[in-house]
Amino acid sequence: MPEPEYNHDDAQADESSQEAAHEDNTSQEDNTSQEEGVDSEEAVPETVSEEAAEALPVDDLKQWYIIHTYSGFERKVAESLRTRADAFGFGEQIGQILIPEEEVVELRNGKKVTSKRLLYPGYVVVQMEMNDELWHRVKDTPRVTGFVGGGQTPVPLSADEINKMLYRQTTAAERPRPKMTFEKNENVRIIDGPFANFQGKVDEINSERNTLRVLVTIFGRATPVELDFLQVEKTA
Repeated sequence: MPEPEYNHDDAQADESSQEAAHEDNTSQEDNTSQEEGVDSEEAVPETVSEEAAEALPVDDLKQWYIIHTYSGFERKVAESLRTRADAFGFGEQIGQILIPEEEVVELRNGKKVTSKRLLYPGYVVVQMEMNDELWHRVKDTPRVTGFVGGGQTPVPLSADEINKMLYRQTTAAERPRPKMTFEKNENVRIIDGPFANFQGKVDEINSERNTLRVLVTIFGRATPVELDFLQVEKTA
């Protein structure tokens, strides 16, 4: 019986097809590992932004209460509440602790400087699941003088009240307010602009635009000058 003829070209073709198949499998494995790597990265939790952190969680058991504190110790009280919650085991009954603040701007050495100021000095807003024991624990926190509302049954804030509070804080962050406020007929001194060092009296206030109309005496006549809040300061 004749032996089958060995075809060198066919053998090379078979080897090439096997190598191509191996490369395809390797490519598929690489793609799979890359896809798995993407999934692994997506599984890592992202850092929560300040805006997201300010969003109020929905909790039917917890309500918002206002705590009165020594002025200037608001942040210290917030830290003490967290520490005591862990120590005495009432952490699950405490939700968010807010110290509402706003950004204000003032003029220093001819430059606008933005800083933060408490909206409600001497007060801390706390979300909690109120009961008699928790009332005592919170009230006994150093530098806390009591709850707003009085008695052992303080009145919680309504959803509308807490939302207005947060809206004011957000609005102030987007458009900082002048640090100084003024009243009509108040004596002021101009500290910036072509009328610097002139003194006058506030004639009109535009709170929306943060501007004043000041009556300045020029050549013996009262002349109205429109100025930004930042361009004037109060005089004695």
